Amino acid sequence: MARSGLAGAVRVARWADSALGPGRAGATADGKATLSEATAERAARELGLTVAQVRADWDTARLAGLVEVHGDSARPGWRLRAWDRDDSAVLRGWVALFDAWSLAHPEPADHEPSAVAEVVSAMPQVLSFLQLSAGPVPVDQLLDLLRQRVTELRTERCEVPYGPQPVPTTPDGPTGQAGPVDASAGPTGAAPTADGTAVPTVPAQRPGTAPAATAGATPSAGASAGPLDGTALAPAAGAEAVASAAADPAEAVGEAELAPLLDWALRALASVGALTYGDGQATLTPLGSWAVWVKLEQICVAAQSPAGNIEQSAEDMLRGCAQLRPNAARAEYRAWLAARPVGSAVTELLEAARGDDALLRGLAFEALRVVGAPAEPDVRAVVDEPALRPYALLWLAEHDGVDPEDAHEVLTREEATWLWVDTAAAVADHGEAPMLVRHLESALQPTVPALLDEVRAVGHPRTVQVLVALAAAHPDPALAKAVRRAAFQVHTGG
Repeated sequence: MARSGLAGAVRVARWADSALGPGRAGATADGKATLSEATAERAARELGLTVAQVRADWDTARLAGLVEVHGDSARPGWRLRAWDRDDSAVLRGWVALFDAWSLAHPEPADHEPSAVAEVVSAMPQVLSFLQLSAGPVPVDQLLDLLRQRVTELRTERCEVPYGPQPVPTTPDGPTGQAGPVDASAGPTGAAPTADGTAVPTVPAQRPGTAPAATAGATPSAGASAGPLDGTALAPAAGAEAVASAAADPAEAVGEAELAPLLDWALRALASVGALTYGDGQATLTPLGSWAVWVKLEQICVAAQSPAGNIEQSAEDMLRGCAQLRPNAARAEYRAWLAARPVGSAVTELLEAARGDDALLRGLAFEALRVVGAPAEPDVRAVVDEPALRPYALLWLAEHDGVDPEDAHEVLTREEATWLWVDTAAAVADHGEAPMLVRHLESALQPTVPALLDEVRAVGHPRTVQVLVALAAAHPDPALAKAVRRAAFQVHTGG
């Protein structure tokens, strides 16, 4: 379903890749890989589509990550590169489009942006209800649910007017204490009505003073109001309105406002293939049901961070995972990743890998294995960095399907030796002496002298510290002496 739903976007993205890429003879006159009017018309001619279809498919391609726009130029996204060989890339592309459903269909122009934002914020609960219903749901029922959610959102924001509020004036007086009523008592008294009942008058305003009440009151001495015009009772009515707003913040939002916004939201979700909408009811498609389930699972995973590092930076999270067993660490990686955008998470992990701590470097790439395909472009981009190259090559080999036990074969002898020293540095900093001795046995070189020769040649910045730590940990005095000599030679440049 995801492939068929995005087929048009893929077609336009591939056309742009072949026709508008840098150095292509058929590039536009301005040299920019953007859909100008001339470019859109050219695409429509070559693909046999209308200009409107081309623009719609182009927008879908951008939202699905098939095309990445940088300034006034564009390039194919990693999902387009992996489209034919990686089903997960297809699903991730559709989920990206699903997340951007409110951009895929124009929002109503005659509604306040704040009301539109409230509906967008409330729709996840509506989608969850549709997912749990597992069948058609009447729109009226969804409208009731939407109204309840908007009420909750406004209550959470405490939408009550701020500042001093008018004090209710009653026949018993402002303090609520009963007392005699005198029609001639002055500005704080009450004026008699036709039926003989007393209605409080509005206090007179002295020159140079502020009105006693600002809502609906006329500041004139001795003014009075009858029981039906409501003028004198305006302050009390204002207080009642405040209390009503506090009790029901969404009272002002009725069906007349929410119904068209719900219609827009359901049509937008239908346009991306998340649901079907018609005949007064809505039903999630299998793809939409799967997407909602994935979102709910991510929320649950993020809420069950086993080690409590979900809100930490990548470096602090990796340090917190250093003492965990592999399965527990992977669960922590998943929780941490579920709580933030993939792109920024990958960038943060690679930045942590560039630090001086070799242990964090290895753990960062373990976390990137949990990320999977979305991390591929960023990992490829760091292959030329000496400190990250061996890790990146191993990650890419495993991503391309090479058995993890055979992945080391993609490394040259120098790269493998550099990785051995980097791993030894992590063991020296965070492990115990027996672990460092055992690590010596994992070297590719058949003899210790051969290993020392190649270790000196690779130029790892931690070579001296690793050799000193190894000499101190090894129980063989002769071997320890040879290792110390090698450390001294590296230190002095010999």
